[in-house]
Amino acid sequence: MTEREKMLAGELYDCGDKELMEQWYLAKRLMKEYNAIDVEDLAGRKRILSELLGGTGNDPWITPPFFVDYGNNIYLGNNCEINMNCTFLDTNRITIGDNALIAPNVQIYTAFHPANAAERFGEPREDGSFAFCKTQTAPVTIGKNVWIGGGAIIMPGVTIGDNVVIGAGSVVTKDIPSNKIAFGNPCRVYRDNV
Repeated sequence: MTEREKMLAGELYDCGDKELMEQWYLAKRLMKEYNAIDVEDLAGRKRILSELLGGTGNDPWITPPFFVDYGNNIYLGNNCEINMNCTFLDTNRITIGDNALIAPNVQIYTAFHPANAAERFGEPREDGSFAFCKTQTAPVTIGKNVWIGGGAIIMPGVTIGDNVVIGAGSVVTKDIPSNKIAFGNPCRVYRDNV
């Protein structure tokens, strides 16, 4: 099993793996190009997103700056709008449904590390340094017609159902069922969204 396969399976993997580092560097080059391109160059933006992301539906709108780990693990539905300064750490799959509205400064994480430092870093090298820390991942799934408020953080493994509103500044640590309004730290369901 390759390190990428381990990563996507949620197993401990080596972030410093050559294949993963090549993908990471490519994503950083494309991200830099996207963040610097003229905002009116719609064809150029579309071209870069088609190279950077795993897949998009019709009419994705991502306002720069936009930050990713690999990019190729991000899949957007139709008519998704992602506002400025969002960070998607896509070490596992991030799937976002149609008509999603993601406000500025939203962070979506799929990576996490062992809590125990010895498990996280392993044995030190002869010079006292450590290799990349060990990492695991869990996918994030966001349904259709979801609005995620500014500054929200979505943690690894979370599924957000269809027609959900997540309040600004929320930290989403658990699944949110469809047709709900939820907010807070930790994020909790407060009422139906009808």
